[in-house]
Order: sequence, then C-alpha cells, then structure tokens
Amino acid sequence: MFVGEKLHDHNALRLAAHERRYAFIQSEVAIPSDIITKLKDFQIAIPSWALGTGGTRFGRFSGGGEPRNLEEKIADVGLLHALNQTSGAISLHIPWDSTTNPAAIKALAAQHGLAFDAVNSNTFQDQANQALSYKFGSLQHVDAAVRKQAVQHNIEVIQQGIELGSKSLTVWLSDGSCFPGQLNFRKAYERTVDSLKEIYAALPSDWKLFLEYKAYEPNFYSTTVGDWGQSYSMVNKLGEKAYTLVDLGHHLPNANIEQIVSLLLMEGKLGGFHFNDSKYGDDDLTAGSIKPYQLFLIFNELVDGMDAKGMNHAQDLGWMIDASHNVKDPLEDLLQSVEAIQMAYAQALLVDRAALEAARNANDVVACQEILQTAFRTDVRSLVAQARLELGGALDPLALFRELGIRNQLIQQRGAKTQATGL
Repeated sequence: MFVGEKLHDHNALRLAAHERRYAFIQSEVAIPSDIITKLKDFQIAIPSWALGTGGTRFGRFSGGGEPRNLEEKIADVGLLHALNQTSGAISLHIPWDSTTNPAAIKALAAQHGLAFDAVNSNTFQDQANQALSYKFGSLQHVDAAVRKQAVQHNIEVIQQGIELGSKSLTVWLSDGSCFPGQLNFRKAYERTVDSLKEIYAALPSDWKLFLEYKAYEPNFYSTTVGDWGQSYSMVNKLGEKAYTLVDLGHHLPNANIEQIVSLLLMEGKLGGFHFNDSKYGDDDLTAGSIKPYQLFLIFNELVDGMDAKGMNHAQDLGWMIDASHNVKDPLEDLLQSVEAIQMAYAQALLVDRAALEAARNANDVVACQEILQTAFRTDVRSLVAQARLELGGALDPLALFRELGIRNQLIQQRGAKTQATGL
C-alpha cells in the first residue's frame, strides 16, 4: 500500500554506495560463506502492542495514526516486513487482540506474508467483563476461583492461537507482593506451579509454553516468577514442552544476561527472547540503543550454544521484540530494533571461534577480549543490507519510511487520536 514501486527507486539510488561498502568488508574481514543465508533466514516477530506508543504510570502521548484494531495492526507489521523483509511474524496479546473471525485474520496475515508467533495471555489486568479481580495475583492467588479464572483464560488463548496457526503460548505473571508478610512465598510458588500444570495439559503436542520472568513491577517486594532460576525450576516441573523466556529488561541492573542465556541453552530450557534495551530497569527501549555490546555478547553465547547443539538458528528459538514507550514513532523504533538485532547476530557470526577457544585454553585473557571486540567493532551494516536486498527489502528501511511520509499517511487514514495497545 505504501511501499510499492518506490522501493525499487530507493534501492537504485543507493545501490552503488552499498556495493562499495559490501565489497570493502569482504576484502577486509573473513566472512563466513553462509552468513548472508543465515541473515536472510533470521526473522524477528513484532508484538502487536509495540505498534502504538506506550506510556508510564503518569502519562501517555499518542503519536497519531496508531492501529485501531487487529486488522490495522497486521497491516502495520506487513508494512515493516515489506521494508525490511525480516519481520515476518506478529505476536498477539489476548484479549487485546481477540477476534471472532480467526479464518479472516489468518488470511489477512498471509496476504502480508506474515505468520503468527507466540500468543500472549493477560492476567495482569482486570478486563471489563471479568468476574474476579487479579489485584492480588492470578495463578498464585489464595482464592481457587481466581486461579481457575486465570487458568481458563490461558486455555482460551491457546485455543485462539490454534485457530491462527500459532505454536506457542507466552505466560508472563505480575503475581507477587508489595510488602513483607503479604505473601507466603512457598505457597504462592506451589499454587503457581499447580496452575501452570493445568495450562500445560491443554497444550497441543506440537506447542511450546514460554514462562517469562521479571525482577519487579508492578509488585515491588517480591515477584513469584522473579528470575531465571524460578522460571527454570517451574518449567522443569511442567515437562519437555515448557521453556524459559528471557526478556532483556526483566533483570536487576548489571545482571550477566549472556551467562544466563548460555546456561539455559545448555540445559535445553531456553525458549526464546523478548528483545529491548534498558538503562535502569524494564525501560523497554530500542534494542541496542543503550547496551549494544551486551546484545552482541548475548548473541555470541547464542551462536556458540546453538552450534554446539546443532540447532537451527532461525527456527529452534523464539525471537521477538518487546517494547513500549512514549517518545518515538513506534514503527521507526521497530525498524531500528530489528536492524540492531540483525547486526548483533551478524557480529556474533564473525567471531573466530577456533581462535577464541585456543586463547581460552591458553588462559590468554587479552587475546579473548581482542577476538570478541574485533567482531563487535566490525561495521556489519552492509552485510545486513545485502541480506535485506536479496530478500527484496529496502537498503535503508528507515530512510524509505520517512521518504514516503508513512506516518502522515497513517494519521490521515486513522486520525491523530488513536490508541493501539491495551495499556
């Protein structure tokens, strides 16, 4: 609708400069023969709630032209995918994205070249037609009726996902406590596991359950699934279809996320990612905007661990962005995040693993650092652009988005006061 023939003109103007940069990196850096193929295969799912501006507890400032319904959310992700050819899936949040016509929604997504990634349940809010409140928790709640309501919601989310062709359920719980003494930690854990077992039993044989964790917020004393260890212990109790999901913002400051990722992957319990970035906590900032080296180090462990297990980089883990904030155009932010993730992945593919292992075995700490930082400091933008070009995307998706005035077109179509998320 927006891109069309302009994509060809955009690429034609930039092709010569791109080819010079691409030739230069090939002449200067040892490029793995399959790196472009791996970059082309690597798809990053877009969450429906990231398509509009989010907010804080104090305010929300709409940018205008936000998608007003599920159909428009699919159109927006289709637009991103047309630009970068790397956003080929959408992740829905239920009940925000519930539909009464899943066949039509599935067909619409297919028209945009999109599949449905994990479906996400919501027991951190009370909905308008909800009988019982989640104010004091959902799967951990002391009241069995509240727990039953939350379990049934998750089962309904699975059923909606089946109709759309999804293959996984993401469970994130805000359950916890705000003050000492409010909660019996042990009983809350046990109730949560029991509730999760009921949800797990409803999974189809080819589905996965991803259990997310978070150190704090909205509860500030304890969170019942507060860190990777708690999630890991719970998914081990559920079964082989249950995995831990890592959100990069869901840790205490300076947590060694790359080590967490490595150990979960080693244990066969890493399910996937919610990519974002943070300075202080769960800031939901653009991926790679604050800690690009950490993002690279995470991918360094991922590539190493997946290769050790013979895993398919593109298919065997779930890759998704999770972001929501006030001050950027949401679509521009997502374009930036996708490219930052691709760059970190490309840099990790450049690491000389034989040399790194030799340096480790020799206890040559300086060499280890140099090997990693050489890969990280390599400008891989031309590699990412080449993969995008071969897929039929734009050499510079963000520039084309702005050249076409897409946000102004969306505002004209949808209005300046629209709202996409359920937040």
